[in-house]
Amino acid sequence: MGILEKISEIEKEIARTQKNKATEYHLGLLKAKLAKYRAQLLEPSKSSSSKGEGFDVMKSGDARVALIGFPSVGKSTFLSLMTSTASEAASYEFTTLTCIPGVIEYKGANIQLLDLPGIIEGAAQGKGRGRQVIAVARTADVVIMMLDATKGEVQRSLLEKELGSVGIRLNKHKPNIYFKPKKGGGISFNSTVTLTQCSEKLVQLILHEYKIFNAEVLFREDCSPDEFIDVIMGNRVYMPCLYVYNKIDQISMEEVDRLARKPDSVVISCGMKLNLDYLLEMLWEYLALTCIYTKKRGQRPDFTDAIILRKGASVEHVCHRIHRSLASQFKAPAPSTARSGWA
Repeated sequence: MGILEKISEIEKEIARTQKNKATEYHLGLLKAKLAKYRAQLLEPSKSSSSKGEGFDVMKSGDARVALIGFPSVGKSTFLSLMTSTASEAASYEFTTLTCIPGVIEYKGANIQLLDLPGIIEGAAQGKGRGRQVIAVARTADVVIMMLDATKGEVQRSLLEKELGSVGIRLNKHKPNIYFKPKKGGGISFNSTVTLTQCSEKLVQLILHEYKIFNAEVLFREDCSPDEFIDVIMGNRVYMPCLYVYNKIDQISMEEVDRLARKPDSVVISCGMKLNLDYLLEMLWEYLALTCIYTKKRGQRPDFTDAIILRKGASVEHVCHRIHRSLASQFKAPAPSTARSGWA
């Protein structure tokens, strides 16, 4: 039985197993096996001599955004509207067969936008060049999931399932679990909160499935078995995602209002160029970029050329962007000599 057949069997077993206290250990083991087989599926085959054709693009600009969606949802039209790059657009599916990069210039920043080929169901197993598309998506800072507003929520749930099965976690934070394998001493399990989804026995069963018999585990929040498996695997990517519903000119105002009120969602129409400016504002917010302006001593600040940095960057990061030797020559302010009121 091949890996795909094993994955299919485990998924069927999980679907037909009722979720209750009696089956939680069985389900935990099944999920651990499923994650292990999916990881094996993504590894390149050592026996295969042909390298295959990829389409990774060199990272450039201040940030990278991956444009993901099913065929014929308007990705190429969106790229042509937002950048100076012309991507072929047509009324038939699979117009785009490779990765086409473009650059969005916004608030002084250069944001690299990648128009990826359309994903089909089963992309995580390699259908329709799915593995190459997902590999490029893992390198992005933000994912724009382009959806057809006329097709409801079907596309969104299918894409989330495909990306989730290869370790891409959308709009989620990394589980606050400390995990460290050891050479001996068995499994040390502790938690700082009350656990309602995981128990010590279930954690040990999952670790044994991965042939881990000595480790230190500390739960700092109430996490599920799936989140604990993500921590063990260690190759998950957590990134923000904007759900963009295109073709809103073809649905009712009530439906547009419903979609617009969903979290992390923006409604647009590439055909009528509606709401594209608001999408850019939301993209800037999700990228968490900051504009830093410099000034010479005794002169006004230069607002024409900004240094683009991520939110939370320090003065040292600014120095490195100006010149790599500037940080070593930077003089920190002298500590205050004022006496403390507690003295």
